[in-house]
Amino acid sequence: MFETVNFGRLAKCNHEIRMKIATYNVNGINGRLPVLLKWLSETGPDIVCLQELKAPQENFPEQAIKDAGYHALWKGQKSWNGVAILSRSADIRLVHESVSGNEEDENSRYIEALVHDIRVGCLYLPNGNPNPGPKFDYKLDWFEKFIKHAEALLKEKIPAVLAGDYNVIPTELDVYKPENWKTDALFRPESRAAFKQLTDQGWIDSIRHLYPDERIYTYWDYFRKAYDRNAGLRIDHLLLSPDLSGRLKDAGVDRQVRGWEKTSDHAPVWIELADR
Repeated sequence: MFETVNFGRLAKCNHEIRMKIATYNVNGINGRLPVLLKWLSETGPDIVCLQELKAPQENFPEQAIKDAGYHALWKGQKSWNGVAILSRSADIRLVHESVSGNEEDENSRYIEALVHDIRVGCLYLPNGNPNPGPKFDYKLDWFEKFIKHAEALLKEKIPAVLAGDYNVIPTELDVYKPENWKTDALFRPESRAAFKQLTDQGWIDSIRHLYPDERIYTYWDYFRKAYDRNAGLRIDHLLLSPDLSGRLKDAGVDRQVRGWEKTSDHAPVWIELADR
């Protein structure tokens, strides 16, 4: 079973300064706030991308996040969706609140910021079920616009991380019993092909880059004791621009958080980058 070791903020490891960047689908930030704050306190990531806030803009727990030592940018939405970027540094500047070409989308699914010298994109890609149908069409359309946005980012030659819940299972290695998921929007050939388009652009799947053959999951359903059986999926990803590949030193999943009381059905996923 894939386990992780947590590191402190900008911790020195073998005399090397590292930055820790994480992504976490909290599945309701106010209902899961004690879990989020506990995880932040125990692991101290430098930058965090959050998805599924499920809270309108004015109900984001800004003060609690500030008290935990983080500055925050967020885009909320009542009952659904919502994304945020947290940073221990005040050096965080909003760049985009939507994917280029998708500004009219009423759903809060993307936010992008410049943190230190890194462009950080936080995304919550549509689920797409049931398919076929309008929800799957929306997923593919959103994905197509995101791919174009990602390509434009690479052309800017700025170090970048695209982190979040992609709602895509890239390969059979990333799912428990893949035969049960063949008709699901997360595992449909179209979804997997779109994800491959991103990596073919040059974006690096950080977990797979370091652990090409490990069976690693980031999500376990609340039903049928999926977590206890380790019947999971890998759908939360951190993609790196090529110029960050040499700085990638470690990556992992804080699997234990999924076992906490009143927790999300996702676990936090993280990477460590060496200081340039």
